[in-house]
Amino acid sequence: MSFQPTPLNLPEYPFRITLKETQHFIFDEVRKKHLVLTPEEWVRQHFVQFLIVQKKFPKSLIQIEGGLSLNKLQKRTDIVIFNNQGQRIMVIECKAPAVKITQSVFDQAARYNSVHKTKWLVVTNGLKHCYSIIDHQEERFAFIEELPEYGLL
Repeated sequence: MSFQPTPLNLPEYPFRITLKETQHFIFDEVRKKHLVLTPEEWVRQHFVQFLIVQKKFPKSLIQIEGGLSLNKLQKRTDIVIFNNQGQRIMVIECKAPAVKITQSVFDQAARYNSVHKTKWLVVTNGLKHCYSIIDHQEERFAFIEELPEYGLL
């Protein structure tokens, strides 16, 4: 059984993909373990590599699938980025390539960020990436074209 990856609007990376019985797994460099390769995981792993390789984000400041409590429900944030002081600065919501980036997807990410209160909010399906910067005091946000490198955040 061969793995047929969806081409994404991100650079290609040399992932370690293995096949066990009928299931494909991808090695997560951050968590140091093999994960079931779903379409969403394909996007998440690409975006993490994009952050590390292209945008110079320190691997040690990236948290993947961290838990949070929202309205007394346990949820998971796809990716959270921290600064050198240990403060959360960015929430990234990843969707499978087949999932369109709609207002409801952005609202889900915003709900997660209502807990984290980060300055940056990113939503991606691997094909389309929406970057926004948030001013929580003024209760407004603005979309930006490109995500800056880590040192410029």
